[in-house]
Amino acid sequence: MSTATRTASTAAKTAMSTLKITPRRSSARGHADHGWLNSYHTFSFASYYDPRFESFGALRVLNEDRVAPLNGFPTHPHRDAEIFSYLLGGELTHRDSMVSRKKNGGGSGAPTSKDDFYRMRRGDVQFTTGGTGIAHSEENEHASQEVHFLQIWALPWRKGLPPTYHTMTFSEEAKRNRFATIISPLKAGLKATSEEEKAAVPVVEGTIPIHADLLMGAAIIDAGKEASWNVGGGDKVVSAKQRRLYVHLPMRRVGAKVRLGGEVELGEGDGAFVEGVGAGDELRVESIGEAEAEIVLLDSN
Repeated sequence: MSTATRTASTAAKTAMSTLKITPRRSSARGHADHGWLNSYHTFSFASYYDPRFESFGALRVLNEDRVAPLNGFPTHPHRDAEIFSYLLGGELTHRDSMVSRKKNGGGSGAPTSKDDFYRMRRGDVQFTTGGTGIAHSEENEHASQEVHFLQIWALPWRKGLPPTYHTMTFSEEAKRNRFATIISPLKAGLKATSEEEKAAVPVVEGTIPIHADLLMGAAIIDAGKEASWNVGGGDKVVSAKQRRLYVHLPMRRVGAKVRLGGEVELGEGDGAFVEGVGAGDELRVESIGEAEAEIVLLDSN
């Protein structure tokens, strides 16, 4: 090993020696079963409150929801929050106050415009900037199949943003045994002009732009395989030091299990707070269960 290689290796080990992984077990999450909705809350939400779990960096809400057929969330308002849904199974129809009810965008990569509503399916991610105010609904209009999805909220870097939404599809192939970046910061940043807001160019090409120093990644890791997340996308974030990662293994009921950083094991429904990392570090995720593990990771300042 050359001196340069040895020095780089030592530096990497020193940086990761501060790694701290704290599990958030599925059974310890908030839980509400309303019959039509079965929801688990990683952070304080609705009637569930725990002062230890109010937010983590810009991450404010991570709910794992299952909604029964022909049920859903009727129209309700949001403001000053970045809200996104990650579809794991079934289908979910989104409508909001900016969208006509006359058209169906189709889902799963079908072209849609802001005059359409959108029926999302597995692989789709729907994103809303609440900004100055927006009303939306999320309904499972399927006659017999439940929908399983993650509902995630982040705190924006400033209030009073123009409301908008984006929907994109991320293929299973793109996530197979590697992390695909799903969401990245708006490239124009905190001081974006109205034209730059409309252009909505993300830091990472092919991702959904968010008004926060936050990245979202997802991977589907085959049993016995592994994938690594490059913290901060290397150089894609403003705050490079002291990044906060939250890793979640959804309850797909397939027998998935993972090991983080060679240390902490997670079962389905478990998550973990990861601290002591900075941009450029890598977090290794090993799939050690009986089936593929679908991992969602939030990387925040």
